[in-house]
Amino acid sequence: MHFSKETYLRRRAQLKKDLGSGLLLFLGNAEVGMNYADNTYRFRQDSTFLYFFGIDDPNLAALIDIDEDREVVFGNELTIDDIVWTGTMPTLHERAAAYGITDTRPMNALKSYLDQARAKCQPIHFLPPYRGDHQVWLWELLGVEPAAQASRASVPFIKAIVAQRNYKDLEEIRLIEQSVDLSTEMHLAAYRTVRPGIHESQVAAAVEEVACRHGNALAFPTIATVQGQVLHNHGFIHELKEGDIFLLDAGAETKSHYAGDLSSSMPVGQRFTERQKTIYEIHLASFYAAVDTLKVGVPFRDAHLAAATKICEGMKALGLMKGDPAEAAHIGAYALFFPCGLGHMVGLDVHNMENLGEQYVGYLDGDRKSTQFGFKSLRLARPLEPGFVFTVEPGIYFIPELMDKWEAEHQFTDFICYDKLQPWRDFTGLRNELNYAVMPDGQVKLLGTIKKPMTVEEVYAAKG
Repeated sequence: MHFSKETYLRRRAQLKKDLGSGLLLFLGNAEVGMNYADNTYRFRQDSTFLYFFGIDDPNLAALIDIDEDREVVFGNELTIDDIVWTGTMPTLHERAAAYGITDTRPMNALKSYLDQARAKCQPIHFLPPYRGDHQVWLWELLGVEPAAQASRASVPFIKAIVAQRNYKDLEEIRLIEQSVDLSTEMHLAAYRTVRPGIHESQVAAAVEEVACRHGNALAFPTIATVQGQVLHNHGFIHELKEGDIFLLDAGAETKSHYAGDLSSSMPVGQRFTERQKTIYEIHLASFYAAVDTLKVGVPFRDAHLAAATKICEGMKALGLMKGDPAEAAHIGAYALFFPCGLGHMVGLDVHNMENLGEQYVGYLDGDRKSTQFGFKSLRLARPLEPGFVFTVEPGIYFIPELMDKWEAEHQFTDFICYDKLQPWRDFTGLRNELNYAVMPDGQVKLLGTIKKPMTVEEVYAAKG
């Protein structure tokens, strides 16, 4: 248990106050079989269930009945057949009481409770499901077919949850920092491991061993690749060769379930080539241009544009772009080299509450999320506020398929020098990522007590 009982009571009380009336439905996660029922993936509780109810066990659901001022956890007690495999555990009532819940009922009582609510036309608020078993469960409980569930999910419920989970208190920030420190140790293992002649899988194994050795889990599937132009490359199939750039995107989830999210780029050999060093330093300039904008009240979109402008300046200096870099950034020409967003919120999810909708988490009411390539991938755009925890992660990528498409479509010909791109088609890509928090006093803090290499000299030193 990472927070006091009073913390969970306060969170649920705020939720009831914000919604005002109705029934709030929380579906916990179940264990899921990999290839048969008893051979399961590692269990991970639903983050919203964890945030409000705390119980980190499978096969549970909960209701907050605002109108009756009642909070109920539903689940089944262990049978002797269960205990043979799991050992004796606290009862559901004992587990729930630790989080301020005194009303526990068997799982088969959930549907009858919901049926009674529907019979008296009591509003039932539920969240958009992200798992197939939840879609089936909602269909069975409420009669809402899977295809309609996302559109019928409760927007007031979503907004009330976001209004709490977007703002981290000091205790949450401390837990995230622990995850960031462990994530940094994972990355330092990669710097020590990467060398010509080994395979991506060997680096991934060294990185993931750090989290496993500390008894913790991964916050997301590791990206460990020499094909960094593929933004989410999980294959681990390539051999590392002298002259390659190795890209690692990996983070730990400690026992608190709060995530860390870091990325690093390094030469496979002892040093970058001159061309690699040039791009790396343009990237680093874009990173710190973004960081320099981070202030309370400043939209994170401005940080994204600052990074994009600096990348355009660097590409212009190399003869790959032309025109005004700031204009190229604002109209989207930058996205040939930086097609993703600068960063995202972090918390109990590595992309915090992404299942609830980026438009609610990373944008203010009334702000429209862009549909333009590049800008549409910006998960966080709203002004920064105390309590926000987020990543900063610009990158520079040379994606041959994207170059060919844009050139064939005559995209941004006033800014992109397509005739100069041919020698760069095999460059691949690179990025770095750090995690930041806006503290209660408004100061922006870099999270982590262990330094992750960033400058060229720090990268070389970390490789030994």
